[in-house]
Amino acid sequence: MRMLINVPETVVADALRGMAAAHPDLSVDVEGRVIVRRDAPVAGKVALVSGGGSGHEPLHGGFVGPGMLDAACPGEVFTSPVPDQMARAAAAVDSGEGVLFIVKNYTGDVLNFDMAIELAEDEGVRLAKVLVNDDVAVTDSLYTAGRRGTGATLFVEKIAGAAAEEGAPLERVEAIARQVNDGSRSFGVALSACSTPAKGSPTFELPSGELELGIGIHGEPGRERRAMMTSGEIADFAVSAILDDMKPSAPVLVLVNGMGATPLLELYGFNAEVQRVLAQRQVAVARTLVGNYVTSLDMAGCSITLCQADEELLRLWDAPVQTPALRWGR
Repeated sequence: MRMLINVPETVVADALRGMAAAHPDLSVDVEGRVIVRRDAPVAGKVALVSGGGSGHEPLHGGFVGPGMLDAACPGEVFTSPVPDQMARAAAAVDSGEGVLFIVKNYTGDVLNFDMAIELAEDEGVRLAKVLVNDDVAVTDSLYTAGRRGTGATLFVEKIAGAAAEEGAPLERVEAIARQVNDGSRSFGVALSACSTPAKGSPTFELPSGELELGIGIHGEPGRERRAMMTSGEIADFAVSAILDDMKPSAPVLVLVNGMGATPLLELYGFNAEVQRVLAQRQVAVARTLVGNYVTSLDMAGCSITLCQADEELLRLWDAPVQTPALRWGR
């Protein structure tokens, strides 16, 4: 495989150095593996901290900044960050109003964030945790007990981040984050396997002319493999899988997310098919976001996330945000 790296052992550190050079509004601790908004801790504000294995960029470091996360903890590629890392991040951003950990439902992430809570609470930090588990494709996987956490992480971080930016207390920010997660569902599709720098070759086999329906963001198996389908056929299958589980009663936020190697030309075309299916199913769309936000290294494919949004959640979604990967308002 051809990769734009030096050696696999330094790929995360190299990326963090490049991120620091590109975004002076962030404080990037390359050795400690913590990314913090430059003005943290922000007085009177609940802090949001998330993290996970690298390889899903811009998640999570690209979402650090006003209106979203206060800090992110990148682990090695597809590997959870460690508890000390998370505890350092919490201490760095805590203003005394408390810290909310946003955790994707993967076994390593859950265990390490739980240990980090114990470490941080021993230092006097008040913490809460919200687990993101939005993937409807499978119940259990190679990495999880229960549903996987995927695209809804972006909705949780953005909407809860806006509430925190407005000065909402920890209990309210936590409740909003849970509401967003509970109202979100996702489904992913792989057109090719991803390749980790350490392995240097595809992490699983996907024969030419086939796709995987319900893939996870680490390449975990989905529901089934089929012969290649058209964009419209994939949208029919994926949106139906979400709606059969979700049954929305409010307008939805739509995320059409690329897995890393799918160009925007294809993603926008796929979004047209997603919108068609939603209209046929009489689901009102409030906002749509298209692009690469929760990726899987160089995997070709996409995921769809729908989030039910009442007027308050929609207002918080529209609130200003200034991060490397998501910015509007102001």
